[in-house]
Amino acid sequence: MKNFEYYTPTKVFFGKGEEKRVGDILKTYGATKVFVMYGGGSAKRSGLLDRAGASLKAAGVPYVTFGGVHPNPRLRHTHEAIDIAKKERVDFILAVGGGSVIDEAKAVGMGICYDGDVWDIYARKAVPAATVPVASILTIAAAGSETSWATVLTKEEGWLKVGYQNDLIRPVFTIMDPELLYTLPPYQMACGNVDMIMHVLERFFNPDAEDDLTDHLAAALIRSVMKNARIVKASPQDYNANFQIMWAGSLAHNGLFEGGNGRGDWGAHHIEMEVSAIFDVAHGAGLAAVWPSWARYVCQKGAARFAKLARIVFDVTAADDEQAAQQGIDKMEAFFKDIDMPTTLHELGVDATEEQLWEMARKCTKNDTKKEGVFGQLTSEDIYKIYKLAL
Repeated sequence: MKNFEYYTPTKVFFGKGEEKRVGDILKTYGATKVFVMYGGGSAKRSGLLDRAGASLKAAGVPYVTFGGVHPNPRLRHTHEAIDIAKKERVDFILAVGGGSVIDEAKAVGMGICYDGDVWDIYARKAVPAATVPVASILTIAAAGSETSWATVLTKEEGWLKVGYQNDLIRPVFTIMDPELLYTLPPYQMACGNVDMIMHVLERFFNPDAEDDLTDHLAAALIRSVMKNARIVKASPQDYNANFQIMWAGSLAHNGLFEGGNGRGDWGAHHIEMEVSAIFDVAHGAGLAAVWPSWARYVCQKGAARFAKLARIVFDVTAADDEQAAQQGIDKMEAFFKDIDMPTTLHELGVDATEEQLWEMARKCTKNDTKKEGVFGQLTSEDIYKIYKLAL
């Protein structure tokens, strides 16, 4: 069992209509001018942005809005946001949207307090000393960024998609109303369900895992997401199913499933990030497309771990670990197909050239200066082979 720290300071306001309280909540945190960030037009079309604005006005909290956050947030847009936020002298950021909006909001919060280029932080050339506090109104259950210490940003020059983690950037609070998920396109909802399952699986695959309690908590969350993903596919406005999914998304990525097992592998995530950096695909769909190939490739490094997953999630009864492991991978792949997710890069719409496959594999390992994943321990050649399997 590994020693661990568990830190989840984000306050959660969960339930119907909670977004109408955002003005009063921000006022209690001492906000005097708020930078409201959002993505495309859905926040406007749904009326959510107007409701949030009305709540801020009623509470007497001035605010500035800034939209256009890309689904894979971009550095150039982040630079623009930082410049405006500095000029407006904001002291709080409210992200209205999903993981991409929250991720960029975290970057803006750090960037306001940093004299250099915020990309220095993602490139590990600088460590932030402070941030403008971030809060969110969550509209997509997927990334878990609303309670996590993580953010991901893409630099257009070289198409580098990089994650950064720091407890400093955990949101102060988040508002989660399951009814805000009702209008999500089925594809987006399915992508979110895959993403949260993957956040749990990445932590599950650790070669030194011994924490049986955390393993069974992980299995319970995965089974719940799979059950409720099927329900919302058939009934998008089932409140209880959306409730379970929205809550699962936060729990999946707030550190709970590290426990005594450690931080996990993250190889499948990083392999996919290279795909979405170049081809700009939805992260959850990309994970569904690469995970079965990743799993089949690395299974030989630890069939017993895959077998345990198969037994506690899918009730596989095969006594042989290798047989059980393969059955579990097949069942996970079948679930992805059941919710209309791609399970190959071709189905994802990605027909990469040989040159692109090698480019992504080398970027993933920083030109073979590191091995990817603690469970997989993958070289660029390994990752190239996984991409080929995933085609």
